[in-house]
Amino acid sequence: MKPGLRQRQALAGKRVRGYTSVVATFAPIPPASDGEPDQAIVDRVLAGEHEAFGILFQRYSDSLYRHAVSMIGSQDDAADILQNSFIKAYHHLADVRGRFDAWLFRIVANGCKDWLKNIRRTHLSYEEDDQPSGYETPDEELDRGELRGNLDRALAALPASLREAFVMKHVEGRSYEDMAALLGTSVGALKMRVHRAREALQRLLEDRAA
Repeated sequence: MKPGLRQRQALAGKRVRGYTSVVATFAPIPPASDGEPDQAIVDRVLAGEHEAFGILFQRYSDSLYRHAVSMIGSQDDAADILQNSFIKAYHHLADVRGRFDAWLFRIVANGCKDWLKNIRRTHLSYEEDDQPSGYETPDEELDRGELRGNLDRALAALPASLREAFVMKHVEGRSYEDMAALLGTSVGALKMRVHRAREALQRLLEDRAA
């Protein structure tokens, strides 16, 4: 499969910083009919319409970027993982079996886990602080920040598989059925991971409060 201009730039190893730059790597994006199935777009790319890959990027990049940030706590590194994952997906597009979104999610999820194996993190940062605070006094705001920091550090201390399940369920708000489809595992196994993550978080937070 011979890549188009924008894909050649990415495949050449051009390093970009920040999510906006990653998006620009895969633009311009050709039009797609409303509700066009992922597999139909994959077939278009494999048939030689290489720029159609940008449609898939546009369709899934936002949610995958948020997942990566929640998993590793760094916007720049999440952007790198996102770009590398889409480059890998482009190279191996002919290997897609079953749901494209689940196949792509696992590439990004594995990228996050590989990053976590190699980088010792001190805290996990979410993107939820843009919302107005419900606290009215500086003391309450300080308490909120301390609680949030303790939770972030406790979550960062979890094994990657437990952190992944907790983030997907309680940060992204996914159903267990959706989680199972994306991760290729059973609902029961994921419920157990989330339960174990909650117990571990409670112990870690209690230890910090002691």
